[in-house]
Amino acid sequence: MSLFNELKRRNVFKVGIAYIVVAWLAAQVLQLIFESFGTPDWVMKTVLVLMAAGLLFALFFAWAFEMTPEGLKREHEVDRTQSITPQTGKKLNHLIFAVMALAIVYLAYDKLVLSASRDAALIEATTQAVTEQAAAETSAAAPTAMADPSTVEPDRSIAVLPFADMSPNKDQEYFSDGLSEELLNLLARVPELKVAARTSSFSLKGKEMQIAEVGEILKVAHVLEGSVRTAGNRVRITAQLIHAEDGYHLWSETYDRTLDDVFAIQDEIAATVVAQLKVTLLGEAPQVQETDPAAYALFLQARHLGRQLTAEGSTQSTELYQQALAIDPNYAAAWAGLAENYGNQASAGILPFEEGYAMAREAAEKSLTLDPSYAPAYATLGYVADSLMDLPAAAEYYQRGLALEPANLDMLRKASLLLSSLGHSEQSLALLEYVNARDPVSPGSHYSLGMAYLRMGRWDEAIASFETALRLSPDMIGARNLIGTALLLKGEPEAALAAVEQEEFEAYRLLGLVNVYHALGRTELSDAALNEAIDKNEQEWAYNIAYVLAYRNEADRAFEWLDKAVEYKDPGLSDIVGQLEFANIHDDPRWLPFLESIGRSPAQLGAIEFEVALPQ
Repeated sequence: MSLFNELKRRNVFKVGIAYIVVAWLAAQVLQLIFESFGTPDWVMKTVLVLMAAGLLFALFFAWAFEMTPEGLKREHEVDRTQSITPQTGKKLNHLIFAVMALAIVYLAYDKLVLSASRDAALIEATTQAVTEQAAAETSAAAPTAMADPSTVEPDRSIAVLPFADMSPNKDQEYFSDGLSEELLNLLARVPELKVAARTSSFSLKGKEMQIAEVGEILKVAHVLEGSVRTAGNRVRITAQLIHAEDGYHLWSETYDRTLDDVFAIQDEIAATVVAQLKVTLLGEAPQVQETDPAAYALFLQARHLGRQLTAEGSTQSTELYQQALAIDPNYAAAWAGLAENYGNQASAGILPFEEGYAMAREAAEKSLTLDPSYAPAYATLGYVADSLMDLPAAAEYYQRGLALEPANLDMLRKASLLLSSLGHSEQSLALLEYVNARDPVSPGSHYSLGMAYLRMGRWDEAIASFETALRLSPDMIGARNLIGTALLLKGEPEAALAAVEQEEFEAYRLLGLVNVYHALGRTELSDAALNEAIDKNEQEWAYNIAYVLAYRNEADRAFEWLDKAVEYKDPGLSDIVGQLEFANIHDDPRWLPFLESIGRSPAQLGAIEFEVALPQ
């Protein structure tokens, strides 16, 4: 007998059909029950897998066993003349027909009753969703109407883009940029708002981008943009608040006023933005400090030039700040700007360290005498104290400044450096990650984050941060050398050499080559790079020369250069706790006494209380 006929004789086909029909009907009923009780999806999936496995068992059972009048027997034990498989086959036919009839009844019930109920529920849910979307779009499309308080509250995040200079000669960029920044600073003082940092917002200046792209890059839900046009004593300021996702204008206004009214305009714009975003202020609304319009214009020019970080720009900036203060000696913001300028000049070597920092401290204290709540002045005082190795004073200044403006990104970034100097690497990293999330297009933010990762031995994350900084600012000083440092400490000296060789800033390139050539066993090249670095940068880079000597295991020379760094008052000494290249001399008996001599021993650092909470 053929296999097909034998399968047919033993009712294997009928058993399979009966099993499938019964299993299908059972699955439909179980699905309905499970949905009613909210049973997890995995339960139904498990049942289906078991049913599929049961089919194989049923087919095997039909082939191997037979039902006889005496009960279940193995098929080979049954006399063919006594077999009742034809009667069993007829019973299976009746079972199949009965189950199929039940299936038809179930399908009719599902189509006429259950399906109609589901469709009604779906229509109701869809109608509700469409209604809510239409209401939201209608609210967003009305530029002058206040938002309905019954609607869902918006994401209270915003970026202030540089306002366009619409003056006839296009020579008022400092004024339009300055006005934009003043608005940004004003909004940033509202704790309930998340405001994208200036460096990120202004990095998009002059780029043709859709508002949705701006929102995506800066991670904000709203954008404030506008234009400024000045003519004599008249100013026209146009501002518009836009919902980033769909480009709808929430509000727009044009102000035609005199320059005397520029401060009131800024307050009015900020107040309107706060109202449009439905922010409930927990305190008084921040307001711009008013001054003489001429002093204000000089202040904006001075700040614009000071940010160029060049010797010429810095000198011109100082002169303009002094001119503004000659008009209004009580202008706290100008005193704070002058203080920051002096501090930057001291750090860059434009002014002698002690003289520059003393002038910075004096100007910042004058600013706080006039306005004790002006937080940026505390940031400068903290930076000066940190640079002069007075860590307790730096901690106190940052603490007071952050109490006034807990979300001030510049102060948080500086506070993170102090935390790193105190050995609090995890806290420092948490602050920098917070800053980076709110300043995502700032090369400096990614650079600082890379430094934090580097000091914690997280090489790959450090390299990724430095590479991001370079994509945003291809000429960034030192980033390629630091990538080389991370690769070197990771144990990849050949890759480190390739990175360091691309460093354009000569001093950093030479210092990087000293270490890389040493790791590669190229002693003559390492010596040559070290000698060249000493010849060209002895006084300015004493601290850096000390750590490359430590990396080369030249302890005596490393301590000799550390002493020179103290003599030259090298600000780099503030980084000594986190400088990984000094690891080779940590066990030297001279190491701890040296740290104590500069106030950086573990006990001295541990005695300094400095805690910074992440803003909510």
